[in-house]
Amino acid sequence: MAPKPWSEWSMVLSHMALGAVSLHAAVSTAQASRGAAAGFLLQALAAATMLTRGLGTGEDCLAGDWVATVIGLPLLAFDFHWCTNGHLMCAGCFIHLLADARLKEEQATCPNCRCEISKSLCCRNLAVEKAVSELPSECGFCLRPFPRSLLERHQKEECQDRVTQCKYKRIGCPWHGPFHELTVHEAACAHPTKTGNELMEILDEMDQSHRKEMQLYNSIFSLLSFEKIGYTEVQFRPYRTDDFITRLYYETPRFTVLSQTWVLKARVNDSERNPNLSCKRTLSFQLLLKSKVTAPLECSFLLLKGPYDDVKISPVIYHFVFTNDSNETDYVPLPIVDSVECNKLLAAKNINLRLFLFQIQK
Repeated sequence: MAPKPWSEWSMVLSHMALGAVSLHAAVSTAQASRGAAAGFLLQALAAATMLTRGLGTGEDCLAGDWVATVIGLPLLAFDFHWCTNGHLMCAGCFIHLLADARLKEEQATCPNCRCEISKSLCCRNLAVEKAVSELPSECGFCLRPFPRSLLERHQKEECQDRVTQCKYKRIGCPWHGPFHELTVHEAACAHPTKTGNELMEILDEMDQSHRKEMQLYNSIFSLLSFEKIGYTEVQFRPYRTDDFITRLYYETPRFTVLSQTWVLKARVNDSERNPNLSCKRTLSFQLLLKSKVTAPLECSFLLLKGPYDDVKISPVIYHFVFTNDSNETDYVPLPIVDSVECNKLLAAKNINLRLFLFQIQK
């Protein structure tokens, strides 16, 4: 085996020093703060992993993979929170625990020590997040190891094996392949040489998809030209039904828009018996008119996220004619992107959204 150059030995020595200092710090702070000690310990493990990769052969890299597997994959995508006793939870698990507790009408607890957890009691552990960001993880395309802090950029911009599409996909080319084959494919792609008649069918399908997207935005622009428009911030508060097996539902206080009094209600998974047992979670809502009207009140309405929330809600316009005999809509889906976004809403103490109402005058 050829001797290693001085640059590699200096890197090895720096990893050894970092590991020793981190391990000493973990032992020193174990009694005072378990969370901080966990962060230093992870930093020591990260240094040991890089040291193993620097000194060993390809087989020795299994040690580094073992460390990454013990820590858990993928971790970079999440923040870390810790309970008052120092136990760690990634952000996804933390939000899921809070949402489950809301559905079961229980106090959320740490899965390790059962102490109470909440957004006010738990905070992020930056030491652990920093340590985990330095742990190596394999690229899903080229299988080369990278620090987790650099992995996302590598997979999106730098990896030569990342999956990409032909630049002629806009005229129907279905090719997907590794980035290093893109130039060869585009040079031989048959789609640029197709005739206009051959491309018309593909372009018609693309136009139909584009029209559906534009129809929503054109509808919103049309509604914004109405004479009577109202909006307000609404706060859904959690309640329980009076059934023997209680169910969670949400309701807002009464609010006034367009000179009328309204209430919004929401339910989880369409009042499924045990939504906490399901990983797929949805919210649906209902708009109720509480005022008496002398004539039918035709309205369009939509719910969007509040000004300080980060939940992802797609705009969907609903339409209903309110009368004294028919003063409440059916439950309609709250167009949340996925169950993760739904858990964010359920984990919050209250759900804050913004309601838009448009009165249609004939």
